[in-house]
This record gives sequence, structure tokens and C-alpha cells, in this order.
Amino acid sequence: MTTDRDPFAQGERAARDNIPAEANPYRDGTEEHALWSAGHEKVASRVEASESEDI
Repeated sequence: MTTDRDPFAQGERAARDNIPAEANPYRDGTEEHALWSAGHEKVASRVEASESEDI
């Protein structure tokens, strides 16, 4: 099994797994933290948009 070392992809996966953004494993202010957050936000915003369309 290979582990994904890409912070952006890790953030995307976390959002798909319903892990909150506050669980970002990287230290605030680092590039990895920003990438993880961006990946999480990309997926989370898509999920929120699809949920609002279902209302």
C-alpha cells in the first residue's frame, strides 16, 4: 500500500471522508497546511453545493 504524500490530495480525501478542516495535520503557516486546506475546500465546497441542490 502506498501512502499519498501530496497534501492537496490528502485534504481532498479528508473532505470526502467527512474529516473537518480543523483536523489539518500540518502546522499553520506552512505550504503543506495551505495545500491541505485548499484540497479540503475544493471537495467540501463541491459537496455543499450538491447538498444545497438537493433541497
